[in-house]
Amino acid sequence: MCLGIPGEIVSFDRALSDLALADVSGVRRAINVALLDGEGLEVGDWVLIHVGFAMSKIDEAEARRALDMLQLMGAGLDDELAALYASERERTD
Repeated sequence: MCLGIPGEIVSFDRALSDLALADVSGVRRAINVALLDGEGLEVGDWVLIHVGFAMSKIDEAEARRALDMLQLMGAGLDDELAALYASERERTD
């Protein structure tokens, strides 16, 4: 399974045309946009990022839905880990 993380393009590298800076939930990362050559990417566009590569251009509504889903998945994982740790303490005490 591949996981694409939505990011918003905030700038392009002037020296290296295949690189851009993307904001992913407040964290800015350099990403490679070469796979989207010809998509007409601009500052403010949203892309799905996988292992540092922009894989597809998406609209802002889709990006928000994906970010919301990822936050829910993270919250569920936190709850599962807390329950696991609590059960281990109960068994060993």
